[in-house]
Amino acid sequence: MTFRKLSVTFLILILGVSCAYAKRKAPQYAPAHQLTADQAALVRKAIGQEKVIIKNIQQHMPLVETYIQDTRPDVKLYTIPVSDQYTLSRVDFGKAFYDKTYVSRTEAEKRGWFRGSLAAISGLTKALGLDKRFTYNPTGFMQMMFLDPTGFDEQHYEFSFVRREFLGQVRTWVFDVHPKVSGMGRFYGRIWIEDQDGNVVRFNGTYTGPRSPDDSRYYFHFDSWRMNLQPGVWLPVAIYVEESNNVAGNKLAGLKAQTHFWGYSLKLPTRDSENVSMKVEDAVDKSDDSQDVSPLQATRDWVMQAESNVMERLEQAGLVAPPTQDGYESKVLDQIVINLAVPNNLAFSTPIHCRVLLTTTIEATTVGDTILISKGLLDTLPNEESIASVVALELAHISLGHHIDTRYAFNDRLLFPDESTFTRINMYHSDADNAAAAQKAQEYLQASMYKDKLASAGLYWEQLADRGKALKALNTPKLGDSLLKADGTPWMSQLASSAPRINWDDMNQIAALPLGSWLKTDPWDDKVRMLDAKRYAPLNARDKMPLEVTPIYFKLQRYEAASQSPAAAPGAPAQPAGGNQPAPPPAAGQQ
Repeated sequence: MTFRKLSVTFLILILGVSCAYAKRKAPQYAPAHQLTADQAALVRKAIGQEKVIIKNIQQHMPLVETYIQDTRPDVKLYTIPVSDQYTLSRVDFGKAFYDKTYVSRTEAEKRGWFRGSLAAISGLTKALGLDKRFTYNPTGFMQMMFLDPTGFDEQHYEFSFVRREFLGQVRTWVFDVHPKVSGMGRFYGRIWIEDQDGNVVRFNGTYTGPRSPDDSRYYFHFDSWRMNLQPGVWLPVAIYVEESNNVAGNKLAGLKAQTHFWGYSLKLPTRDSENVSMKVEDAVDKSDDSQDVSPLQATRDWVMQAESNVMERLEQAGLVAPPTQDGYESKVLDQIVINLAVPNNLAFSTPIHCRVLLTTTIEATTVGDTILISKGLLDTLPNEESIASVVALELAHISLGHHIDTRYAFNDRLLFPDESTFTRINMYHSDADNAAAAQKAQEYLQASMYKDKLASAGLYWEQLADRGKALKALNTPKLGDSLLKADGTPWMSQLASSAPRINWDDMNQIAALPLGSWLKTDPWDDKVRMLDAKRYAPLNARDKMPLEVTPIYFKLQRYEAASQSPAAAPGAPAQPAGGNQPAPPPAAGQQ
């Protein structure tokens, strides 16, 4: 009996050792399939083109914006955001991996207004993840624009053909990729290679840890996209990151993040203080029949000169979209200005125009006779009346004389590095100005064509205040004003109080949209355009996703096709794919 027990024990021990050994020797990756001659030729072309893409990136200094939302599970909504982080940088890949971070005025006050913000950050092989203070490394997210800048070749990677697939109008060959030898920071996932020149236009996966590809302590999973922005030139445009079931303090947690690139055609400064030159050919003759200028008109012209200098500087820094005659700003936003100004008998000496601030942060402000509204704010507004409530607030600032500091009429005050824009230009209003403008805006709305839809507009302000408790970075302005007071209540509190309570189960009630719902930024020239996308009504509460980060997907085009195809009319709303749908903002002024 004793011998039998010993034998069984010995057998179990042997089996345990054998299983452990087998597990240690088991391959970490699925075996690669033998490539055909055509497939192998395309892979070799892609390896060569990847070096070309890296050289092209090194010739530019794009703006890189990363917005991260930490999430937790929710029974009704699947996941909800619980905190967030935001960073905006202009990145120089010329000699090393540096960024020039745009510092907010709050951070600048802590550091000192006139200190430089140039900071050398980690190299391309540095691991992603959390630092000792549990804050994300923004440069780690930028790293996901590269497959492997030093070792993407057949000596380091195995390639296995999957299928052919169209990404929009671009035909691609899809390959699964894994490193031949495990190592820190090797790419592990799937790539899409366009079949004309062999450029990798999308890659989806993660980077390997020191011991196994499943070691998620070091890297996140991501989906990285590139576009054909110039003839033969493909450059990174966006990255989506998603993780779930991460253990943080014994609680299930996750994150969703988007990184966007734009400003590739921005002028490369030869020195930090170089400013944009005056465009004489774009000057407009604003003279009239009068030979003299009154003191009031001289004062207004002085404010306009400050406005012109500031807007020129913001556009040169890649922070404001350049104006277009038939774009979203003129077709939609300027029309809403008219819808508010006419019934309120607002006779401005010069026309009021709207421009788009290219950041995701939810903010708005005025610069002289120009209303600035951030892309993030516009993207999340669900209908025309909610847009009108924001425009009314800014229009009230202009009518009440809350103009920009006229010291910027002296152009030398704007001779500073791009990354100092947030600290050197004061465009935010005081609390007293915001309170007065909110009261006046309410009067404008009551007298306008939107007076019967104000409860719907108030829903947005109610939703913004509700989610503002968690999304503090999203509601921290970079240049202008937050829509929320310091205590988290909305400036348009009267409008919010008129709205019904938020009902997640009411599919007809759309309080706010996810980020990126209406506009897209051209990564090359910074112009904003309406998304040409089908609109789907939500089927359940999980489809609403107000103010949330969502996955990214592009229908790619080659540059030649994109430049020749007629642009969709910015004023024409996309047709919904069925069901109830929030009224599209492009239909400005229509009943």
